[in-house]
Amino acid sequence: MSAVEATEPQGTGATGARRPYHRKRKGCPLSGKTAPKIDYKDSRLLGRYITERGKIVPSRISGVCQKKQRELAVAIKRARFMALLPYVVI
Repeated sequence: MSAVEATEPQGTGATGARRPYHRKRKGCPLSGKTAPKIDYKDSRLLGRYITERGKIVPSRISGVCQKKQRELAVAIKRARFMALLPYVVI
């Protein structure tokens, strides 16, 4: 056994099993004391959570918590109904 093999942790070699990659979850940008309030009239804030095609960005990509994601979806849908945001961008 060489010195390199002795210092290498078990299971990380060329034949060993790889550990799955876990990314640390980022905190919700819409929660907290200094976070902006979700309002259907704030099209600039809502526009950050819409794709170029007009779809709502999922929370696993945007990092928004579940409660705020639901509020965001309702606000986006209200803004669309009031013609502040487009339904579909062509």
